[in-house]
Amino acid sequence: MNQTRNRHVANKRVVGIIGLGIMGLAIAENLIKDGYIVHGFDTLSRQRQKLKKLGGYPSSSITGLPLEIEVILTSLPSGQALAEVSTALSIQARNGVVLVETSTLTLEDKKHAAKLLKLAGIQTLDCPLSGTGSQAKVKDLVVYASGSKQAFNHVKSFLLDFSRHAVYLGKFGNGIKMKFVTNLLVAIHNVATAEALNVAKTAGLNLEQVLEVVSDSAGQSKMWQIRGPRMVKEDYSPMMTMNLWQKDMKIIKAFVDQVSAKTLLFDAACLLYSQTIESGHSQHDCSAVFETIQKLK
Repeated sequence: MNQTRNRHVANKRVVGIIGLGIMGLAIAENLIKDGYIVHGFDTLSRQRQKLKKLGGYPSSSITGLPLEIEVILTSLPSGQALAEVSTALSIQARNGVVLVETSTLTLEDKKHAAKLLKLAGIQTLDCPLSGTGSQAKVKDLVVYASGSKQAFNHVKSFLLDFSRHAVYLGKFGNGIKMKFVTNLLVAIHNVATAEALNVAKTAGLNLEQVLEVVSDSAGQSKMWQIRGPRMVKEDYSPMMTMNLWQKDMKIIKAFVDQVSAKTLLFDAACLLYSQTIESGHSQHDCSAVFETIQKLK
């Protein structure tokens, strides 16, 4: 990587973000506040306009992103989207660029993209994120990085400018495997939070007091802290929609089946999430599972 490109990263100059959803925009906002020049692309014009309002520079196409960009971060909803992005990026030679792929997708999708991007001189790091959109706003994310150690070291300062920790996990793909394990726990902890609050409500306890007491006990979890208050208020505005969460759950289930592991609690949680979607909460937050549990007979 030449000295010009190294100066871009060292001076926190020019980066790109492809995928300006809840997570992508939150990351963009933090980077802009930290002095980065952020160019971004999303298929939806309204998301591009949101980036502009934050002080970023929206592009009308992927190939329109400036060639001097040193790091490109992708936050995408599907394997098909990643394939389309990779194909578009591979049209132009971008030797020395590192692509930080943060999406929750299959390992096969990520490997296919990395192979295609390599032809354009782009190194790909598999870097899924642990945390919700609300956590992204306050840089409370953990990056699970895997791939080239040299590439990771090169962009580590960039990763830490939108997260609280970036851990290197070794060969490409270990990052997404770690994300699957983490999200399996998130799925269970979210349902456990809803179930415990339902028991407390049925027993006539003050739910605000329950939130406070459990938060200072061995029973607390990140989901209890983040989604517990939303469940109590019945605030199901999306941090992550049920539809998007369902996509992640299916990917995790396919991975679990592939490695032949038993997941009794996760399987039970999957049924509750499916019931929540069927009851009309597809565009609501995952905390809506609380409503489903309350209605169980």
